[in-house]
Amino acid sequence: MTLLFEIKDLTGGYSGTNVVFDVSAKIDRGGILGVFGRNGVGKSTLARLANGGLPPSGGQILLDGDRIEELPAFMRRELGIGFMPQESLVFDNLSVRENLYIGTIGESPGLYFDRFPVLARRLDQIAGAMSGGERKILSFVRSMIEDTRLVILDEPSEGVQSENINLMATCLKERAAKGAGIMIFEQNLGFLASVADHFLGLDAGRAVYSEPSSNSSETEIRAILAL
Repeated sequence: MTLLFEIKDLTGGYSGTNVVFDVSAKIDRGGILGVFGRNGVGKSTLARLANGGLPPSGGQILLDGDRIEELPAFMRRELGIGFMPQESLVFDNLSVRENLYIGTIGESPGLYFDRFPVLARRLDQIAGAMSGGERKILSFVRSMIEDTRLVILDEPSEGVQSENINLMATCLKERAAKGAGIMIFEQNLGFLASVADHFLGLDAGRAVYSEPSSNSSETEIRAILAL
């Protein structure tokens, strides 16, 4: 595989206070990096540092070998980095259809309607009237259809029914098979284990575990979550 995205000794946080410290990771084209850790250990902060929502205070971020850590989120999006946030998932005052067609579309949303028929049924509904789980699905599908080479997802399975989580896993593996890199932040270990080819564990803002999925055990991962 060819290296697509890399963070080196990445440090950053909020208002001058660092939350993430010296984290390094790599994602190949077609690779899926699963980032796990308890609540409050810095997962969402790392996701926002990676996508440009927060400026780093140290370290490097490289996309196809070019340094991009100084670029804001909208410029990283133009370079092909997509982001599904944990919160503020959709444009609540727009319809489901309008949410799906915002941005640069690489695939037709219709390809996902058989798997997530709720979207097909609600195309003309205002997105803000959907349930939390339905809004997650809408945000997820929008992330899948965008014309991006790296997709960053922050807790995509939170509040989603198990059958739809399984469908999300299928979509992620298919997107990776087409050459996209994926960085997924999750607490749902079963979901992560079903898609990730490499695990990164965080505790207190630092990387405490980094192993290919083939070398990882559920016991090791659960021990980190129990720290």
